Amino acid sequence: MKLLWIGAGGALGSVARYLVAGALQRLAPAGFVLGTFAVNLLGSFAMGFVVALALARGRFDSDLRVIVTAGVLGGFTTYSSFNQEALELLEARALGLFALHIGATVAGCLVAGALGTLTARRLVAGS
Repeated sequence: MKLLWIGAGGALGSVARYLVAGALQRLAPAGFVLGTFAVNLLGSFAMGFVVALALARGRFDSDLRVIVTAGVLGGFTTYSSFNQEALELLEARALGLFALHIGATVAGCLVAGALGTLTARRLVAGS
């Protein structure tokens, strides 16, 4: 049954990714993959937040945690899209955009994950 819930969470995350990335991509300057970048930042923040909150509170059911992290957030974040878009930029010889895409995504997701963790820890400490 847990696998079905993880799959349902993944479907929910995938639909959310499609909607959020599509909406944000329409705001992007030509050539930059803002939708994928933003989804990866949001997903990294959310993953750090959920895991830190679950660990700090100890009341987050382990099944629910895996449904949210592996299911919803696994479906929401977009490494395979990130990789394909990076390869397309490289193939197009758009080296500046390629470097920006790789550097901003890796650094940004590390920072977003850390901010999610810190936010959850402060939330728990304040309650």
